[in-house]
Amino acid sequence: MHQFSRRAWLARGAAVLTAGSTGLALPVLAAPTSTKFPASLVVQGTALQLNGAGTRFKAIFKVYDMAMYTTRKVTSADEAMKLGTPVRLAFVALREVSGTDLGRLFLRGMAENSSRDAVSRHSVSSNRLIDIFSGRSKLMPGDSFAMEFVPGKGTSFFIAEQPQGAAVGDAEFFRMVLGIWLGSAPADFMLKDALLGIEKN
Repeated sequence: MHQFSRRAWLARGAAVLTAGSTGLALPVLAAPTSTKFPASLVVQGTALQLNGAGTRFKAIFKVYDMAMYTTRKVTSADEAMKLGTPVRLAFVALREVSGTDLGRLFLRGMAENSSRDAVSRHSVSSNRLIDIFSGRSKLMPGDSFAMEFVPGKGTSFFIAEQPQGAAVGDAEFFRMVLGIWLGSAPADFMLKDALLGIEKN
């Protein structure tokens, strides 16, 4: 293992142990992702740049690498939505994951970072997200998936770069999706900082 990556991994483990004993998480330097995400890409004719990338951990275990692409640098979900341009979230699984479990976790993340009214308004789109991932019994290490928002069109889902049906929802729905990782109760605080390009010592 690369020396830097090993130090970062050990530091993260120490932070998790400290959080478990004191209730406080110490800021640590996140290790670079093992996935080599491109620096830029094009969505519906719009050039996007890598806003940030990081790894979703569960305890000390890596679950997936994730990257967020925007037209210019943003430091919050609201700022990303105010751009009024496409946003892409790209993922690569790093361990075997149940598709159904993943979909349910996404749904829970939206509920924990959105109002009850918003959750109710977008139940159809949310259920579509669960249906897409439930259709895959398992995601294996190296499998990719993505979520792509285009203003006026909605949110499209991709597995292995293949579109999974028509786009759903509106800007408010995609703001709920962003909340899973960028909300006040994100899936992983270190991943949130990484996606927003916030470095902590």
